[in-house]
Amino acid sequence: MRVRPILILGIDIISENPKRFAVVSWLNGKLERKGEFTLYRLIRFIQSKRPDIVAIDSITELGDDLRKFLRSLPPGTKLVQVTGRPGDQRSLQSLAKGHGIRTSDRFDPYEEAKLSALLASRGVGYEVLAFEDEVIVKVTRGRSHGKGGWSQDRYRKRVHNLVRDKVREIEERLRKAGVPFDLETEERDYGLARGEFRVYASREELAGLVRPMRGGDVEVRVYPVERAEFGFAPLRGEEAVKERRSIIVGIDPGITVGIAVIDLNGRIIALHSERNMPVGEVFRFISEVGHPVIVATDVSPAPGFVEKIARSFKAQLFVPRGSLRVDEKNELLKNLGVDVDDDHQRDALAAAYKAYLRLKPKLKHIDARLREAGLSKKADEVKALVIGGYNLGEAMQKVTLRERKIEERGEEVRESVDLTPYLRRIRELEKRVEMLENENRELREVIKEQRKTIGRLERRIADYDEEVRRKVLRERELEAKVKRIELLERQLREAKAVIERLGRDLVKVKRMNVVEVRGSAVPLKVLRVLSWRELERIEREVGLRKGDVLFIINPAGAGKAIAGELVEKGIRALITERPLPGPVREVLREAHIPFFTSEELDVKRVDDFAVVERETLENAIDELLARWEEEDHEREAERFLKLVEEYRIERAKELRRKAEEESKAH
Repeated sequence: MRVRPILILGIDIISENPKRFAVVSWLNGKLERKGEFTLYRLIRFIQSKRPDIVAIDSITELGDDLRKFLRSLPPGTKLVQVTGRPGDQRSLQSLAKGHGIRTSDRFDPYEEAKLSALLASRGVGYEVLAFEDEVIVKVTRGRSHGKGGWSQDRYRKRVHNLVRDKVREIEERLRKAGVPFDLETEERDYGLARGEFRVYASREELAGLVRPMRGGDVEVRVYPVERAEFGFAPLRGEEAVKERRSIIVGIDPGITVGIAVIDLNGRIIALHSERNMPVGEVFRFISEVGHPVIVATDVSPAPGFVEKIARSFKAQLFVPRGSLRVDEKNELLKNLGVDVDDDHQRDALAAAYKAYLRLKPKLKHIDARLREAGLSKKADEVKALVIGGYNLGEAMQKVTLRERKIEERGEEVRESVDLTPYLRRIRELEKRVEMLENENRELREVIKEQRKTIGRLERRIADYDEEVRRKVLRERELEAKVKRIELLERQLREAKAVIERLGRDLVKVKRMNVVEVRGSAVPLKVLRVLSWRELERIEREVGLRKGDVLFIINPAGAGKAIAGELVEKGIRALITERPLPGPVREVLREAHIPFFTSEELDVKRVDDFAVVERETLENAIDELLARWEEEDHEREAERFLKLVEEYRIERAKELRRKAEEESKAH
């Protein structure tokens, strides 16, 4: 099988202002000096080469540009501080000697960069963690210029449908990959205006699942959630600390996160709730208390947030067979005899305690066996192993072997040690130090002379740089003017297009005004939707009087109550762009208020202004009222005939009954 090459870049700062870095690459054992880079060129170089590790002796060398540098790293590239985590750092030279790496000039930036790369290749150092294991994915419409009127409406609906389809596609991909997430959407035009995913995974885990998209009708943006403070993780995985106590954690996710922690004996250790608590903060809070062997929830199925926490700790996930009821939670807390600050702590504690009750018989059995074997002091460790999948015998054997190894190491340390070789080595090192101090003094003199030479050369370079700078400024000024001209030309084209559209609309409005002044047209009061809020707006802005004719663009969703309000207002007629809902039609028909569609009357509309020809409207109203009157007469006649028929039938029944009574009497 072919192994992918490992690329590590070692960097070290050369100068502060401007920032310049020495760069050395390590590719599967081969070192290569790459040269001197500014910060901008270094970022571009890293993005093109996509190394596995960028190694540096101290992240403080990046100064205020540290977060910018971390944001620019490609997915899968780690920034590693090889000298250790803050507060527990060692010098590069001592680390190199400890790993058998030769060192030479400690003042040479390329030598420092080389040592950083070599140490990182041997798994030395701590990865700088700038992001939580959470990613925000936002799906929105792209910026665009509509054509106006109906074309713009159709385009907007199309884009909202595309946003909805992209949200569904991402949702399906995440579900298939088993990545937990939460989703918020904003509906618009039977589609979606936006969708926002909170994905509980790192950027690396999302690589290939969600790709950013920009510049089209739909935009997909991916934002890693930054940590408030940097974290540091060892480059090589360290074993979990055996002395940390094993715990059961209950979590209630949401805007306010509730956390409850109990030990393996059912005792409450911690209760906490906090608003807008990211998954990284939850992880750190739990880590400070202990190591969770079970992460529990009170609902079924488990939320993605809880799944992420369980997966991060490699803990068992407890999900009840059915979501716990409120009375069941209260009963569990009553048995514990504890008061909580809010419902979130209650739900988290109920989940943790429910998980403990499920395990309680097994844990009691383990305690009994450990007392027999004399391992009661290691009860937590054995229980954690059993919950993790070991059987009881294997867990007891594993703990026993570990104790035996610790005792053997202690006995080895207690054996007598011959100090003679160490004393000899100390004398050799003292002589070496004395020789190095003499060499150091000589080198300082050399450095002083070199600094004088450097100062002289820097003055010559400064004169040359000033000439180059003036030339660059002239070129940049010319480039800026060209871009400004292009921008103004584009804005001019856009302004002309807007003026042309407004001119067409103005011609239409003037024609409508002429028609209205002549009395041959009826102005309509335009409502975007048939709702109480829109009615209040019309009343507030232009008023709503008896005899008004209303034009409704979208009446969908209206009911009998608002239709009754229109009847009480005494409107003369109602014109809609789309068909009226059934309940509204019934109320208006019963009140003899005519209603039509805009196609039936040929309505002329520009934005919030509309008119209809008076003669067309009057004829349509008269025809519809006449038809309704005829229909009412027909219904009344049918009702009368039905009453006569019912009377005839009842009369016949009554005569038949009397005849039967008389025949019985005779």
